[in-house]
Amino acid sequence: MIGDKKDNVEFVEEKQESNKSSRFGSIKDLLDGSLIANDFIVKQLPYIVFLVTLAFIYIANRYHAEKVVRASIELSKEINELRAEAITTSSELMFISKQSEVAKLVEERGLGLKESVEPPRKIVIEK
Repeated sequence: MIGDKKDNVEFVEEKQESNKSSRFGSIKDLLDGSLIANDFIVKQLPYIVFLVTLAFIYIANRYHAEKVVRASIELSKEINELRAEAITTSSELMFISKQSEVAKLVEERGLGLKESVEPPRKIVIEK
């Protein structure tokens, strides 16, 4: 009878070997460093370094582009301000250079100059 016999059942813990077909480990493997020591990771290390370097270059390029855009916006604002100032200055110059304004300024400063009442004459030299 099967019931009379006492079968000794041994429980043997079998250590599960890491599945070689699985290329990705768990978080535990990452934390204890065994994932980095894996042959697949070691073989791919130059490619990983290349990708990280590319990521750094991409980030640096983005920051540089944003800096250039900010500088461009500031220069555009400065150009608009300078254009407005140039228009204001040219209009003031045109106002001051009118004949009536020149006469007023000469009189105010007391330069002793008088406005000509006679029209200009043409001088003709015969050869």
